[in-house]
This record gives sequence, C-alpha cells and structure tokens, in this order.
Amino acid sequence: MRFIIGIDEVGRGPLAGPVSVGVVVCKTLLVMPELIDSKRMTEAARERVAALAGEMQKDGALAFGVYSAPAPVIDAVGIEAALRGIIAAGLKELAPDPARAEVVLDGRLHAPKAYRQQTVIHGDDLIPAISLAAVVAKVWRDRLMGRMAKKYPGYGFEGHKGYGTKAHREAIEKLGPSPIHRMTYLSRILGDTIAA
Repeated sequence: MRFIIGIDEVGRGPLAGPVSVGVVVCKTLLVMPELIDSKRMTEAARERVAALAGEMQKDGALAFGVYSAPAPVIDAVGIEAALRGIIAAGLKELAPDPARAEVVLDGRLHAPKAYRQQTVIHGDDLIPAISLAAVVAKVWRDRLMGRMAKKYPGYGFEGHKGYGTKAHREAIEKLGPSPIHRMTYLSRILGDTIAA
C-alpha cells in the first residue's frame, strides 16, 4: 500500500528564525472542511486545523512532523541545501520505505531521488496533503517565533515572524542582529554594515 505524503515549507524568506518543512503522511482520505492554502487562512483557522490533525494522528489516520533548519545552518549551507536536508530527515523518519511513498511537494521542492514524487505549482492550494503540511509547519513556526519574541525582546517577532517588515528592519538597525537572524540575508538586504 502506498501512502500519499504531502510536503511544504514555510519561512524561506524571513530575515530571522528557521526555515521549516511540514511532512504529512495520509493513511486515509483527507477531509478537512477549513483546509485551504495556509496563506489564505486566519491564524485561528490554522490553529483549529492543526489541532484536528493532532487528533487524527492520535487516531492513526495520519502522521505528521515539522522539521527545521535554524539560521546558522541556512547561513552555512544556503536555503536550498537546508531545505533538502530537512525534507530528507522528515521522510527518513515518517516514510523510511520509498516503495510505499507517493510524495507530492509544493512549488520548487524536491524529495530525495529514491522517492516517487511530483512537484505541484500552487500545490498548497490544490492538494489537501500539501495544504495540511503547510498549515502544521506554519503553526509550529509561528509559535516558535512567539517564544523567540520573549527571548529576544524588541524585534517584534511575535508580529512579523521574522519577515523583513519596516518595523523589523528598524529594530535591527537599533539593536543589531540577534542570534536567530540570518546573517547572509542581512548582508544581502540591509548592507554589510548591519551584518558585520
């Protein structure tokens, strides 16, 4: 029996925080009325869907996990290599037998070559397994950035989640980069003096 496995990422573009990948292994038909592209869902709707996914995981209807690469890894190897690494880690844990996996990924993502796979443009809006992968990854990452806001006050992580808003850039100019900032992104976007 083959399982449909949905994969999507969140946090490719922020100046701070990890890039995260949701991996969802669907063991039954995935029916969730509120599930759409995570970017078009409210935060409350995403939280409800993530909670339902947790219940379904307990019941054995699906399995999922969120895998992340922190800022230092992104700086060391680049965003694409970081994504490849965490996708491989997620599949190794949740779907170690490629012969039983049918992997569908959003956008430009790719699984290791051993897996039968299909990359779907706008897959997060078209394929429920990918949509759910995006939701669980976004909920996990948003919660993490909320905790980082308390650990590193003044940057506003609880609001912008690490993305390069005007307020975030101003906070970096005032406070300097935090340990969770992507130094390569700061150099490219804000200039060498900020990242020095």
